[in-house]
Amino acid sequence: MKKLHRRLFLLSAVFSLGMASLTACGNSAETTDAVDSASALTVGAIPDQDPEQLQRLYGLLSDYLSTELGVPVNYVPVTDYAAAVTAFKVGDLDLVWFGGLTGVQARLQVEGAQAIAQRDIDEQFHTVFIANSESGLTQLTDIDDLTQLKERTFTFGSESSTSGRLMPQHFLQQAGMALDDFKGEVGFSGNHDTTIKLVEAGTYQAGALNEQVWEKRLAEGAVDQDSVEVIWRTPAYYDYHWVVNPVIEERYGEGFVTQLQTALLNLDAAVPEHQEILDLFGAETFIPTENSNYAEIEAVGREIGKIQ
Repeated sequence: MKKLHRRLFLLSAVFSLGMASLTACGNSAETTDAVDSASALTVGAIPDQDPEQLQRLYGLLSDYLSTELGVPVNYVPVTDYAAAVTAFKVGDLDLVWFGGLTGVQARLQVEGAQAIAQRDIDEQFHTVFIANSESGLTQLTDIDDLTQLKERTFTFGSESSTSGRLMPQHFLQQAGMALDDFKGEVGFSGNHDTTIKLVEAGTYQAGALNEQVWEKRLAEGAVDQDSVEVIWRTPAYYDYHWVVNPVIEERYGEGFVTQLQTALLNLDAAVPEHQEILDLFGAETFIPTENSNYAEIEAVGREIGKIQ
C-alpha cells in the first residue's frame, strides 16, 4: 500500500513539474511576442486609395524594410487622413507616408520629425481636374478658365488631401473662385478613386484628384473614358513624402533614421521584388527630401485654414 502511495506521489510530482514547464514555455512565448510587438517599427499611410491596394503595397514594403533593417516592421492601417496625423503625433506610428499637407501637419506636432524621402514624381506633382462628359465643361487652357466651374457641382477628395483638396482650392482661389461659387455644397469623396467614380457617374459634374492615381487607373482600364475626362492640369508642387519620428533612434540606436532613409533610397527597379513595390507606388525610384521643401504647402495650408 505504501509503495502504491509513493508511486502516485511521484506521478503527481512529475505531472506538476511538466505542467509548470509548459506554463513557463507558454509565458515565455507570450513575453517574446510582447517584446517583438513593442520593438516593432510601425508604418502607416494616408488612406488615399482603395484599402486592398494599400494593404498589398505596405505589406510588401514592411517585409522589405524588416529584412533590410533587421527589426520587425508592422503596417498599421488608419481610417482617414486625420487619424494618420494623430497616430504619428501620439507615437502609434513611427514612419508614415503622408501627402504634402498631412506631412506638414504631423511634423509641426512632433519636435524633430523629419521628411526623409519622396518618389521621383513628388517634387513635380500635379492635380488634374476632371469633368463628366455631359457637364458641358470644355478644356481649360489657363488658370483663369477655372471660373467655368461656377454654378457646377464639384467634389474634392479627402478634406486633408494635398492633391485632392489643398492645392486645387489654392488654384481656384487664384482664379477668383470661392467654394460658395459652386452649385450646392462641395463634396469630399474621401479618396481619389472615389472622386473618379462620383464624377464618372455624374453625381458631381467635376472634381479634382491626384494625377498619378488618374494615370494609373487609366492604364488599368478602370476608367470609363466616354463618361469622364481631364479638363485641366495644375502647375507643379511638392507632395507625398515619408516622415519619421526621431524617437526611433532611442529604440534602435543612433543613426537608425539614416539607415531607414538608405533602405528606402535603395529600392531598385532592376530588382524584381523592389520593382513590384515601386510599381505599386507609381515610382521609378525614391529620392531624398527635407522639411524645407514643403514651405509652400505650409503657407497654402495656413492660407485656407488647414494649419493654424
